[in-house]
Amino acid sequence: MNRFFPAALLLALLTGFFQLARAQKSARSPAYPDPQQYGKPFAGVPDAPDAAIYQVNLRGFSQQGTFAAVTARLDSIRALGVNVLYLMPIYPIGREKAVDSPFAVRDYTAVNPEFGTLQDLRTLVDAAHARGLAVMLDWVGNHTSWDHPWIKQHPDWYVRDAQGQIVNPIPEWKDIAQLNFASAPMRAEMIAAMRYWVFQANIDGYRFDYADGPSYEFFTEALGSLKSIRTHKLLLLAEGDKKKHYFRAGFPLCYDFGFINLLKHDIFAGGKSVQLLDSLNAAVYRDAPPAARMLRYTSNHDVNAWEGVPQTLFGNQRGAMAAFVVAAYMRAVPLIYNGQEVGHAERVPFMGPRRPIDWTPNPALTAEYQRLIGLRNRSAALRRGQLRTYSSADVCAFTNVRGREQVLTLVNLRNQPVTYPVPAALAATAWRDAFSGQPAALPGQLTLQPYQYLILHHQPGAAGQ
Repeated sequence: MNRFFPAALLLALLTGFFQLARAQKSARSPAYPDPQQYGKPFAGVPDAPDAAIYQVNLRGFSQQGTFAAVTARLDSIRALGVNVLYLMPIYPIGREKAVDSPFAVRDYTAVNPEFGTLQDLRTLVDAAHARGLAVMLDWVGNHTSWDHPWIKQHPDWYVRDAQGQIVNPIPEWKDIAQLNFASAPMRAEMIAAMRYWVFQANIDGYRFDYADGPSYEFFTEALGSLKSIRTHKLLLLAEGDKKKHYFRAGFPLCYDFGFINLLKHDIFAGGKSVQLLDSLNAAVYRDAPPAARMLRYTSNHDVNAWEGVPQTLFGNQRGAMAAFVVAAYMRAVPLIYNGQEVGHAERVPFMGPRRPIDWTPNPALTAEYQRLIGLRNRSAALRRGQLRTYSSADVCAFTNVRGREQVLTLVNLRNQPVTYPVPAALAATAWRDAFSGQPAALPGQLTLQPYQYLILHHQPGAAGQ
Protein backbone atom coordinates (compact mmCIF):
# COMPACT_ATOMS: atom_id res chain seq x y z
CA MET A 1 0.00 0.00 0.00
CA ASN A 2 1.25 3.49 -0.86
CA ARG A 3 2.57 5.28 2.24
CA PHE A 4 1.23 8.63 0.98
CA PHE A 5 -2.29 9.90 0.16
CA PRO A 6 -2.87 10.18 -3.58
CA ALA A 7 -2.81 13.86 -4.56
CA ALA A 8 -6.39 13.72 -5.90
CA LEU A 9 -7.69 12.27 -2.64
CA LEU A 10 -5.87 14.87 -0.57
CA LEU A 11 -7.26 17.64 -2.76
CA ALA A 12 -10.80 16.26 -2.39
CA LEU A 13 -10.48 16.12 1.39
CA LEU A 14 -9.18 19.69 1.57
CA THR A 15 -11.93 20.90 -0.76
CA GLY A 16 -14.59 19.24 1.37
CA PHE A 17 -13.10 20.75 4.52
CA PHE A 18 -13.16 24.29 3.13
CA GLN A 19 -16.69 23.86 1.77
CA LEU A 20 -17.86 22.74 5.20
CA ALA A 21 -16.09 25.66 6.83
CA ARG A 22 -17.73 28.10 4.42
CA ALA A 23 -21.15 26.56 5.08
CA GLN A 24 -20.66 26.83 8.84
CA LYS A 25 -19.48 30.42 8.50
CA SER A 26 -22.51 31.22 6.34
CA ALA A 27 -24.83 29.78 9.00
CA ARG A 28 -23.13 31.89 11.67
CA SER A 29 -22.84 35.15 9.74
CA PRO A 30 -25.96 37.09 8.74
CA ALA A 31 -26.09 38.59 5.28
CA TYR A 32 -26.68 41.99 6.86
CA PRO A 33 -25.52 43.48 10.15
CA ASP A 34 -27.78 42.65 13.09
CA PRO A 35 -29.42 45.62 14.82
CA GLN A 36 -28.34 46.54 18.31
CA GLN A 37 -29.76 44.31 21.00
CA TYR A 38 -32.87 45.67 22.70
CA GLY A 39 -33.30 44.58 26.30
CA LYS A 40 -31.71 41.68 28.12
CA PRO A 41 -32.07 38.21 26.55
CA PHE A 42 -34.58 36.11 28.48
CA ALA A 43 -33.06 33.30 30.52
CA GLY A 44 -36.32 31.40 31.04
CA VAL A 45 -36.98 29.95 27.57
CA PRO A 46 -38.07 26.34 28.18
CA ASP A 47 -36.65 23.28 26.47
CA ALA A 48 -39.10 21.87 23.96
CA PRO A 49 -40.44 19.02 26.20
CA ASP A 50 -41.13 21.51 29.01
CA ALA A 51 -43.07 24.05 26.92
CA ALA A 52 -46.77 24.84 27.33
CA ILE A 53 -47.90 27.34 24.70
CA TYR A 54 -50.66 29.97 24.66
CA GLN A 55 -51.70 31.27 21.21
CA VAL A 56 -52.89 34.85 20.78
CA ASN A 57 -55.01 35.97 17.83
CA LEU A 58 -54.43 39.71 18.19
CA ARG A 59 -57.44 40.59 16.05
CA GLY A 60 -59.84 38.64 18.22
CA PHE A 61 -58.18 38.81 21.62
CA SER A 62 -59.76 42.13 22.57
CA GLN A 63 -62.05 44.90 21.38
CA GLN A 64 -58.98 47.09 20.88
CA GLY A 65 -57.00 44.44 18.96
CA THR A 66 -53.66 45.75 20.20
CA PHE A 67 -50.43 44.61 21.84
CA ALA A 68 -51.38 46.71 24.87
CA ALA A 69 -54.61 44.74 25.35
CA VAL A 70 -52.61 41.50 25.50
CA THR A 71 -50.16 43.06 27.95
CA ALA A 72 -53.10 43.90 30.22
CA ARG A 73 -54.13 40.22 30.45
CA LEU A 74 -50.70 38.66 30.92
CA ASP A 75 -51.32 37.83 34.58
CA SER A 76 -54.36 35.76 33.63
CA ILE A 77 -52.42 34.01 30.88
CA ARG A 78 -49.49 33.22 33.15
CA ALA A 79 -51.86 31.93 35.84
CA LEU A 80 -52.83 29.07 33.49
CA GLY A 81 -49.32 27.66 33.96
CA VAL A 82 -48.19 28.21 30.36
CA ASN A 83 -44.64 29.39 29.76
CA VAL A 84 -44.70 30.45 26.08
CA LEU A 85 -46.78 33.21 24.48
CA TYR A 86 -47.22 32.75 20.72
CA LEU A 87 -48.41 35.78 18.75
CA MET A 88 -50.04 35.39 15.34
CA PRO A 89 -48.44 37.48 12.53
CA ILE A 90 -47.60 41.01 13.67
CA TYR A 91 -46.49 42.38 10.28
CA PRO A 92 -48.20 44.86 7.89
CA ILE A 93 -50.45 42.98 5.48
CA GLY A 94 -50.88 43.42 1.74
CA ARG A 95 -53.48 45.66 0.14
CA GLU A 96 -53.20 44.33 -3.40
CA LYS A 97 -55.66 41.45 -4.06
CA ALA A 98 -56.24 41.62 -0.32
CA VAL A 99 -58.55 39.35 1.66
CA ASP A 100 -57.56 40.87 5.03
CA SER A 101 -55.35 37.91 5.92
CA PRO A 102 -52.44 38.46 8.33
CA PHE A 103 -50.60 35.73 6.42
CA ALA A 104 -50.04 38.02 3.40
CA VAL A 105 -46.96 39.86 4.69
CA ARG A 106 -46.02 43.21 3.12
CA ASP A 107 -42.94 43.92 5.25
CA TYR A 108 -41.02 41.40 7.35
CA THR A 109 -39.32 44.02 9.53
CA ALA A 110 -42.24 46.26 10.49
CA VAL A 111 -45.18 46.15 12.88
CA ASN A 112 -48.78 46.25 11.64
CA PRO A 113 -50.00 49.64 12.92
CA GLU A 114 -53.39 48.19 13.82
CA PHE A 115 -51.63 46.41 16.70
CA GLY A 116 -49.51 49.35 17.85
CA THR A 117 -45.85 50.28 17.52
CA LEU A 118 -42.51 48.54 17.86
CA GLN A 119 -42.29 50.01 21.34
CA ASP A 120 -45.71 48.54 22.20
CA LEU A 121 -44.43 45.13 21.09
CA ARG A 122 -41.29 45.59 23.18
CA THR A 123 -43.44 46.51 26.18
CA LEU A 124 -45.45 43.31 25.71
CA VAL A 125 -42.29 41.20 25.41
CA ASP A 126 -40.75 42.86 28.49
CA ALA A 127 -43.93 42.29 30.52
CA ALA A 128 -44.11 38.67 29.39
CA HIS A 129 -40.48 38.05 30.34
CA ALA A 130 -41.08 39.62 33.75
CA ARG A 131 -43.77 36.98 34.31
CA GLY A 132 -41.67 34.05 33.13
CA LEU A 133 -43.21 33.83 29.66
CA ALA A 134 -41.12 33.37 26.52
CA VAL A 135 -42.51 35.08 23.39
CA MET A 136 -42.73 33.36 20.01
CA LEU A 137 -43.64 35.18 16.78
CA ASP A 138 -45.42 33.70 13.77
CA TRP A 139 -43.09 33.60 10.74
CA VAL A 140 -44.80 33.53 7.34
CA GLY A 141 -41.91 32.52 5.12
CA ASN A 142 -43.42 30.66 2.18
CA HIS A 143 -44.93 33.66 0.39
CA THR A 144 -45.44 37.43 0.54
CA SER A 145 -48.22 39.81 -0.40
CA TRP A 146 -48.36 41.12 -3.97
CA ASP A 147 -47.30 44.60 -2.83
CA HIS A 148 -44.23 43.50 -0.91
CA PRO A 149 -41.28 45.59 -2.22
CA TRP A 150 -39.48 42.41 -3.32
CA ILE A 151 -42.07 41.92 -6.08
CA LYS A 152 -40.68 44.90 -8.01
CA GLN A 153 -37.14 44.99 -6.66
CA HIS A 154 -36.36 41.27 -6.97
CA PRO A 155 -38.89 39.42 -9.15
CA ASP A 156 -36.31 36.62 -9.47
CA TRP A 157 -36.89 35.93 -5.77
CA TYR A 158 -40.30 34.49 -6.70
CA VAL A 159 -41.45 31.39 -8.54
CA ARG A 160 -42.53 32.32 -12.10
CA ASP A 161 -44.46 30.43 -14.74
CA ALA A 162 -43.47 29.84 -18.38
CA GLN A 163 -44.65 33.35 -19.27
CA GLY A 164 -42.52 34.90 -16.53
CA GLN A 165 -45.49 35.72 -14.28
CA ILE A 166 -45.09 35.34 -10.54
CA VAL A 167 -47.03 32.34 -9.26
CA ASN A 168 -49.79 32.27 -6.68
CA PRO A 169 -49.22 29.01 -4.73
CA ILE A 170 -52.78 28.50 -3.46
CA PRO A 171 -55.56 29.73 -5.79
CA GLU A 172 -58.13 30.13 -3.01
CA TRP A 173 -55.70 32.54 -1.29
CA LYS A 174 -55.35 35.08 -4.08
CA ASP A 175 -53.43 37.57 -1.91
CA ILE A 176 -50.08 35.73 -1.83
CA ALA A 177 -47.10 35.30 -4.18
CA GLN A 178 -44.82 32.23 -4.01
CA LEU A 179 -41.20 32.79 -2.98
CA ASN A 180 -38.41 30.92 -4.77
CA PHE A 181 -36.20 29.15 -2.24
CA ALA A 182 -33.62 28.40 -4.89
CA SER A 183 -32.67 32.09 -4.63
CA ALA A 184 -29.75 32.43 -2.22
CA PRO A 185 -30.12 36.25 -1.90
CA MET A 186 -33.79 35.82 -0.93
CA ARG A 187 -32.93 33.22 1.67
CA ALA A 188 -30.25 35.49 3.11
CA GLU A 189 -32.65 38.45 3.32
CA MET A 190 -35.30 36.27 4.95
CA ILE A 191 -32.85 34.98 7.56
CA ALA A 192 -31.64 38.52 8.29
CA ALA A 193 -35.27 39.55 8.88
CA MET A 194 -35.76 36.69 11.34
CA ARG A 195 -32.64 37.70 13.22
CA TYR A 196 -33.92 41.29 13.25
CA TRP A 197 -36.77 40.53 15.66
CA VAL A 198 -34.52 38.58 18.01
CA PHE A 199 -32.41 41.70 18.47
CA GLN A 200 -34.98 44.48 17.93
CA ALA A 201 -37.77 43.08 20.09
CA ASN A 202 -35.87 40.48 22.18
CA ILE A 203 -38.23 37.67 21.12
CA ASP A 204 -37.56 34.02 21.95
CA GLY A 205 -38.46 31.98 18.90
CA TYR A 206 -40.71 31.37 15.93
CA ARG A 207 -43.63 29.30 14.78
CA PHE A 208 -43.03 28.70 11.05
CA ASP A 209 -46.31 28.96 9.15
CA TYR A 210 -46.83 26.34 6.41
CA ALA A 211 -43.38 24.85 6.88
CA ASP A 212 -44.11 22.33 4.10
CA GLY A 213 -43.51 25.14 1.59
CA PRO A 214 -39.91 26.35 2.09
CA SER A 215 -37.07 24.01 1.18
CA TYR A 216 -35.13 21.77 3.54
CA GLU A 217 -31.97 23.68 2.57
CA PHE A 218 -33.58 26.94 3.67
CA PHE A 219 -34.46 25.52 7.06
CA THR A 220 -30.98 24.15 7.67
CA GLU A 221 -29.57 27.60 6.83
CA ALA A 222 -32.17 29.52 8.81
CA LEU A 223 -32.05 27.35 11.91
CA GLY A 224 -28.26 27.25 11.79
CA SER A 225 -28.16 31.04 11.70
CA LEU A 226 -30.72 31.49 14.47
CA LYS A 227 -29.03 28.96 16.72
CA SER A 228 -25.71 30.75 16.20
CA ILE A 229 -27.06 33.73 18.17
CA ARG A 230 -25.26 32.70 21.34
CA THR A 231 -26.96 35.30 23.54
CA HIS A 232 -30.40 33.80 22.96
CA LYS A 233 -32.03 30.43 23.46
CA LEU A 234 -34.73 30.16 20.79
CA LEU A 235 -37.76 27.86 20.60
CA LEU A 236 -38.61 26.81 17.03
CA LEU A 237 -41.89 25.22 15.90
CA ALA A 238 -42.73 23.87 12.43
CA GLU A 239 -46.33 23.88 11.22
CA GLY A 240 -46.54 21.10 8.64
CA ASP A 241 -46.70 17.38 7.91
CA LYS A 242 -43.06 16.52 7.15
CA LYS A 243 -42.09 15.51 10.67
CA LYS A 244 -38.86 13.67 9.89
CA HIS A 245 -37.88 16.47 7.52
CA TYR A 246 -38.30 19.08 10.29
CA PHE A 247 -36.63 17.10 13.05
CA ARG A 248 -33.67 16.41 10.77
CA ALA A 249 -33.39 20.13 9.95
CA GLY A 250 -33.19 20.92 13.66
CA PHE A 251 -36.74 21.78 14.74
CA PRO A 252 -37.52 20.51 18.26
CA LEU A 253 -41.29 21.03 17.85
CA CYS A 254 -43.70 20.05 15.09
CA TYR A 255 -47.48 20.28 14.65
CA ASP A 256 -49.44 17.05 14.89
CA PHE A 257 -52.28 17.51 12.41
CA GLY A 258 -52.93 13.78 12.39
CA PHE A 259 -53.66 13.71 16.10
CA ILE A 260 -56.45 16.28 16.15
CA ASN A 261 -57.96 15.00 12.91
CA LEU A 262 -58.03 11.43 14.17
CA LEU A 263 -59.45 12.55 17.51
CA LYS A 264 -62.20 14.72 15.95
CA HIS A 265 -63.25 12.70 12.96
CA ASP A 266 -62.43 9.08 13.69
CA ILE A 267 -62.90 8.75 17.45
CA PHE A 268 -65.38 11.42 18.53
CA ALA A 269 -67.46 11.66 15.34
CA GLY A 270 -66.81 8.22 13.89
CA GLY A 271 -66.79 6.07 17.03
CA LYS A 272 -63.65 4.22 15.94
CA SER A 273 -61.26 2.55 18.37
CA VAL A 274 -59.32 4.78 20.73
CA GLN A 275 -56.35 2.48 20.16
CA LEU A 276 -55.79 4.34 16.88
CA LEU A 277 -54.20 7.05 19.02
CA ASP A 278 -51.61 4.57 20.27
CA SER A 279 -50.71 3.62 16.71
CA LEU A 280 -50.46 7.26 15.64
CA ASN A 281 -48.30 8.16 18.62
CA ALA A 282 -45.88 5.33 17.88
CA ALA A 283 -45.68 6.38 14.23
CA VAL A 284 -44.97 10.07 14.75
CA TYR A 285 -42.18 9.44 17.26
CA ARG A 286 -40.53 6.66 15.31
CA ASP A 287 -36.89 7.74 14.71
CA ALA A 288 -37.54 11.17 16.28
CA PRO A 289 -34.79 12.74 18.43
CA PRO A 290 -35.35 12.07 22.17
CA ALA A 291 -36.15 15.70 23.01
CA ALA A 292 -38.38 16.31 19.96
CA ARG A 293 -42.07 16.80 20.65
CA MET A 294 -45.30 17.03 18.72
CA LEU A 295 -47.50 20.07 19.38
CA ARG A 296 -51.08 19.01 20.16
CA TYR A 297 -54.19 21.05 20.74
CA THR A 298 -57.97 20.94 20.75
CA SER A 299 -58.23 24.40 19.20
CA ASN A 300 -56.09 26.88 17.31
CA HIS A 301 -56.79 29.75 14.91
CA ASP A 302 -57.49 27.48 11.92
CA VAL A 303 -59.59 24.90 13.77
CA ASN A 304 -61.53 27.61 15.57
CA ALA A 305 -62.19 29.77 12.49
CA TRP A 306 -63.08 27.01 10.01
CA GLU A 307 -64.55 24.23 12.17
CA GLY A 308 -65.71 25.56 15.53
CA VAL A 309 -64.93 25.68 19.23
CA PRO A 310 -63.75 22.64 21.26
CA GLN A 311 -67.07 22.09 23.02
CA THR A 312 -68.72 21.71 19.62
CA LEU A 313 -66.05 19.53 18.03
CA PHE A 314 -65.78 17.17 21.01
CA GLY A 315 -69.40 16.74 22.01
CA ASN A 316 -69.61 19.20 24.90
CA GLN A 317 -67.32 20.93 27.38
CA ARG A 318 -66.58 17.66 29.21
CA GLY A 319 -65.63 16.02 25.92
CA ALA A 320 -63.40 18.98 25.12
CA MET A 321 -61.57 18.59 28.43
CA ALA A 322 -61.18 14.83 27.95
CA ALA A 323 -59.62 15.51 24.55
CA PHE A 324 -57.32 18.16 26.04
CA VAL A 325 -56.03 15.75 28.69
CA VAL A 326 -54.93 13.33 25.97
CA ALA A 327 -53.41 16.17 23.93
CA ALA A 328 -51.47 17.55 26.90
CA TYR A 329 -50.27 14.32 28.54
CA MET A 330 -49.62 11.79 25.77
CA ARG A 331 -45.95 12.74 25.24
CA ALA A 332 -46.63 16.09 23.63
CA VAL A 333 -46.47 19.85 24.10
CA PRO A 334 -49.92 21.38 24.68
CA LEU A 335 -51.27 24.57 23.11
CA ILE A 336 -54.20 26.61 24.44
CA TYR A 337 -55.93 29.00 22.04
CA ASN A 338 -57.08 32.32 23.49
CA GLY A 339 -60.60 32.15 24.92
CA GLN A 340 -60.53 28.39 25.31
CA GLU A 341 -59.80 28.74 29.02
CA VAL A 342 -63.11 30.54 29.66
CA GLY A 343 -65.14 28.37 27.30
CA HIS A 344 -65.80 31.20 24.82
CA ALA A 345 -68.54 29.68 22.69
CA GLU A 346 -68.08 31.65 19.45
CA ARG A 347 -65.52 31.43 16.69
CA VAL A 348 -62.77 34.06 16.79
CA PRO A 349 -61.93 35.06 13.19
CA PHE A 350 -58.44 36.24 12.30
CA MET A 351 -59.63 37.99 9.10
CA GLY A 352 -62.78 39.79 8.07
CA PRO A 353 -65.16 41.36 10.62
CA ARG A 354 -63.72 41.38 14.12
CA ARG A 355 -65.53 39.35 16.76
CA PRO A 356 -63.53 39.72 19.97
CA ILE A 357 -63.53 37.19 22.77
CA ASP A 358 -66.03 37.53 25.59
CA TRP A 359 -63.81 37.24 28.65
CA THR A 360 -66.68 36.71 31.10
CA PRO A 361 -65.04 34.63 33.84
CA ASN A 362 -65.61 30.88 33.96
CA PRO A 363 -63.78 30.08 37.21
CA ALA A 364 -64.40 26.31 37.25
CA LEU A 365 -63.20 25.76 33.69
CA THR A 366 -60.19 28.05 34.05
CA ALA A 367 -59.22 26.29 37.28
CA GLU A 368 -59.43 22.94 35.50
CA TYR A 369 -56.95 24.08 32.84
CA GLN A 370 -54.72 25.43 35.61
CA ARG A 371 -54.76 22.09 37.44
CA LEU A 372 -53.95 20.12 34.30
CA ILE A 373 -51.12 22.36 33.15
CA GLY A 374 -49.86 22.75 36.72
CA LEU A 375 -49.57 18.98 37.16
CA ARG A 376 -47.65 18.72 33.90
CA ASN A 377 -45.29 21.48 35.08
CA ARG A 378 -44.61 19.62 38.33
CA SER A 379 -44.15 16.18 36.79
CA ALA A 380 -40.94 15.29 34.98
CA ALA A 381 -42.63 12.02 34.01
CA LEU A 382 -45.42 13.81 32.14
CA ARG A 383 -43.01 16.10 30.31
CA ARG A 384 -40.08 13.78 29.68
CA GLY A 385 -41.09 10.26 30.64
CA GLN A 386 -41.34 7.09 28.60
CA LEU A 387 -44.84 6.43 27.30
CA ARG A 388 -46.49 3.02 27.78
CA THR A 389 -49.99 2.48 26.44
CA TYR A 390 -52.84 0.37 27.82
CA SER A 391 -55.80 1.68 25.82
CA SER A 392 -59.05 -0.15 25.14
CA ALA A 393 -61.47 0.56 22.31
CA ASP A 394 -63.11 3.33 24.39
CA VAL A 395 -60.55 4.44 26.97
CA CYS A 396 -57.25 6.13 26.24
CA ALA A 397 -54.94 4.72 28.91
CA PHE A 398 -51.21 5.27 29.27
CA THR A 399 -48.44 5.77 31.77
CA ASN A 400 -45.58 8.23 31.64
CA VAL A 401 -42.56 6.86 33.50
CA ARG A 402 -39.35 8.64 34.44
CA GLY A 403 -37.09 7.11 37.05
CA ARG A 404 -39.24 6.16 40.04
CA GLU A 405 -42.11 8.46 39.06
CA GLN A 406 -45.15 7.14 37.20
CA VAL A 407 -48.28 8.98 36.09
CA LEU A 408 -51.28 6.95 34.92
CA THR A 409 -53.83 8.69 32.70
CA LEU A 410 -57.22 7.11 32.00
CA VAL A 411 -59.64 9.02 29.74
CA ASN A 412 -63.09 7.89 28.63
CA LEU A 413 -63.48 9.34 25.12
CA ARG A 414 -67.14 8.30 24.85
CA ASN A 415 -70.24 10.22 25.87
CA GLN A 416 -71.52 7.26 27.87
CA PRO A 417 -70.28 5.19 30.81
CA VAL A 418 -67.71 2.55 29.85
CA THR A 419 -66.03 -0.26 31.73
CA TYR A 420 -62.28 -0.54 31.52
CA PRO A 421 -60.52 -3.82 32.44
CA VAL A 422 -57.54 -2.69 34.46
CA PRO A 423 -54.31 -4.55 33.59
CA ALA A 424 -52.91 -6.48 36.54
CA ALA A 425 -49.67 -4.47 36.65
CA LEU A 426 -51.60 -1.22 36.99
CA ALA A 427 -54.05 -2.60 39.56
CA ALA A 428 -51.17 -3.78 41.75
CA THR A 429 -49.49 -0.33 41.90
CA ALA A 430 -49.97 1.89 44.96
CA TRP A 431 -51.51 4.89 43.20
CA ARG A 432 -52.56 8.25 44.59
CA ASP A 433 -54.85 10.80 43.02
CA ALA A 434 -52.49 13.15 41.19
CA PHE A 435 -54.34 16.27 42.35
CA SER A 436 -55.48 15.50 45.90
CA GLY A 437 -52.71 13.10 46.88
CA GLN A 438 -55.25 10.72 48.39
CA PRO A 439 -54.77 6.93 47.97
CA ALA A 440 -56.60 5.58 44.91
CA ALA A 441 -56.77 1.82 44.60
CA LEU A 442 -57.72 0.47 41.17
CA PRO A 443 -60.22 -2.40 40.98
CA GLY A 444 -59.98 -5.08 38.33
CA GLN A 445 -62.85 -3.41 36.46
CA LEU A 446 -63.17 0.37 36.45
CA THR A 447 -66.30 2.23 35.32
CA LEU A 448 -65.67 5.68 33.92
CA GLN A 449 -68.53 8.14 33.44
CA PRO A 450 -69.06 9.98 30.13
CA TYR A 451 -65.84 11.83 29.22
CA GLN A 452 -64.43 11.22 32.70
CA TYR A 453 -60.69 11.24 33.18
CA LEU A 454 -58.65 9.90 36.06
CA ILE A 455 -55.01 10.83 36.66
CA LEU A 456 -53.03 8.86 39.23
CA HIS A 457 -49.49 9.24 40.51
CA HIS A 458 -46.94 6.85 41.96
CA GLN A 459 -43.49 7.74 43.23
CA PRO A 460 -41.89 5.55 45.93
CA GLY A 461 -40.27 7.68 48.58
CA ALA A 462 -42.48 10.70 47.92
CA ALA A 463 -44.61 12.04 50.77
CA GLY A 464 -47.30 9.50 51.59
CA GLN A 465 -45.89 6.74 49.36
